[in-house]
Amino acid sequence: MNGILPIWKEPGLTSHDCVFKVRKLLKMKKVGHTGTLDPDVDGVLPICLGRATKIAEYITDSGKSYRAEVTIGSSTATEDASGEVISRKKVEENFTYEDLTTVLSSFEGQIKQTPPMYSAVKVNGKRLYEYARQGIMVERPTRTVQINRIRLVENTLLKKQQELSFSIDVDCGKGTYIRTLAVMIGERLGYPAHMSKLTRTSSAAFTKENCVTLSQLAELAEDSNALHKYLRPLEEGISQLKNLTISDTVASKVKNGAVLSMPEDWTADYGEPVVLTYQQKALAIYHLHPSKEGLIKPVKVLWVD
Repeated sequence: MNGILPIWKEPGLTSHDCVFKVRKLLKMKKVGHTGTLDPDVDGVLPICLGRATKIAEYITDSGKSYRAEVTIGSSTATEDASGEVISRKKVEENFTYEDLTTVLSSFEGQIKQTPPMYSAVKVNGKRLYEYARQGIMVERPTRTVQINRIRLVENTLLKKQQELSFSIDVDCGKGTYIRTLAVMIGERLGYPAHMSKLTRTSSAAFTKENCVTLSQLAELAEDSNALHKYLRPLEEGISQLKNLTISDTVASKVKNGAVLSMPEDWTADYGEPVVLTYQQKALAIYHLHPSKEGLIKPVKVLWVD
């Protein structure tokens, strides 16, 4: 079985839990996920099966969309609702829809983020959350991330006791921490804040409409025809990459992983991956040769006879 199985991950499971369950249900070893979701988070988690595991990194690196609830008035050690409250400030302003929209729009484009201590980012070969659990503070690398779009969800403003919460829809690039974004929004408004809920609404080309739950998968596992309704072709996972259609003569070389002369219609920059396609099937991913001008070389050969 080869392809992408978009799973709707439910709260309480890690991404690795989902991979383990899929392996067990489908009785296959070659299974991999495409970007970690925290246990408290639900949403779209594409699972790669068989040959599609070769393209998992491209789905991981692609754009994601989220719906998050931001709560201002308190911050936590983990920047989400699971952590210990470390700061409080009563929200006294009556923020309007326009006030919040103006602040949110200021985050669109490239922004700098410092990953939370409770995260999987490595510093000196060790995960940040490992340091955090030992009570050790280390210097964290600030990095640039891309926010393509951020919008306030209408009719979600809720004042509760000393806090204010509202929901946002975010389209973002690789490496964006939505909980850190929630904290940054709070800072811009003058309050401690945290992310109180999070759902991943899309990953690469996959949305909730494409997804199957693990409980549904358990019922479908013995029915290959029903299961294939949810199994998406490998090509959908790399549809965000540049694509070049090739002839049958070139296709035979590509299947064997040959280094090729750069096609006349090649438009990719150095290091940028391009999918070489023949008869609507992705055969391989190529990029410019790192040392030989005018040539392209394979990064991944996807075709298996």
